Amino acid sequence: RYNRCVESAKSMGQRGFWDEEQRIHKLHQKNPTLTALSEAIPWDSFRPLIEQGYCSERKNNAGRKRIDPIILFRMLMLQQLFNLSDEALEFQVNDRRSFEEFVGLGVMDTIPDATTVAFFRERLRNAGVIEELFDCFEQHLRAQGLEARGGQIIDATLVPVPKQRNTRAENQVIKQGEVPEDWHDKPNRLQQKDLDARWVRKNGVSHYGYKNSICIDAEHGFIRRYVVTPANIHDSQMIAALLDPENSVDIVWADSGYAGRQFEELLATAGIESQIHERGTRNRPLDEDAQARNKVKSKIRARVEHVFGQMQVSMCGKLTRRIGLARTNAWWGLRNLTFNFMRFCQKQRVCAVAG
Repeated sequence: RYNRCVESAKSMGQRGFWDEEQRIHKLHQKNPTLTALSEAIPWDSFRPLIEQGYCSERKNNAGRKRIDPIILFRMLMLQQLFNLSDEALEFQVNDRRSFEEFVGLGVMDTIPDATTVAFFRERLRNAGVIEELFDCFEQHLRAQGLEARGGQIIDATLVPVPKQRNTRAENQVIKQGEVPEDWHDKPNRLQQKDLDARWVRKNGVSHYGYKNSICIDAEHGFIRRYVVTPANIHDSQMIAALLDPENSVDIVWADSGYAGRQFEELLATAGIESQIHERGTRNRPLDEDAQARNKVKSKIRARVEHVFGQMQVSMCGKLTRRIGLARTNAWWGLRNLTFNFMRFCQKQRVCAVAG
């Protein structure tokens, strides 16, 4: 009778225990990214910092059991890896077996909802922990022999956000750092208004949002420093904040947007060799020698474009739906950290193949 039941189940297409094991194994083979992240990243090393932002103190033992903050931290990494909203993240972790397994939950566990994830991210931001998490992983990279080497490359990318439908008069007030008077009477509307994002024109096209300025090391390609600003802040104004004194080679590569006597003098004062692209003007275009020098510099400087390319393609774009500079800065702090996680897995995979 038992054999007949088994044969009947197979004929109806029902899976057994071993079929489920094979299915999970195939998932890991088809998309090994999450498995690599889960195994390569020292998740527990972040726990002391996360606990600072997600305090475990409770007034009493009533209520539901506290969610492990590492589970929520892993969910934030998933969110950045696929550029998901809080609601989409909740749905995807419920819907996808690989996501559920990555965050450390089983089919019988309750998935944290969107509100819990948003609350957790805000707690980390308010505690100033996100920058410390980034620095914590930097220490791990150094311990693995991946300290900043080969010089540093600086660049910035535009971060688009949903456009605000304001009147010209309202925009003038916002540019002065103030809030339009009639907005105070509508707190729900004011809550949805981004007072920090700005317009900028680049290559004849207008863009609205912020900028993510980064400094990577030329040898390993990890983001070592970052600064998030409104889009109208010129790239060159961030060069002092992005310089990495820990890099073993005192050379800086950057595009012509960072060219200028004051920046060359700044680098010279710091004892750093400048490999910034030369810039021509309308009346004094670059000669052939200058163009040839820029071409040589581009072979190294282009490595920073690979970072932005991976964020755009592999991490599902740069569009950000956070409101305000503080929340956007926290979002991109997590995004830059996620890129470093991915880069670390790539380095480990290359080393494993070479070994």
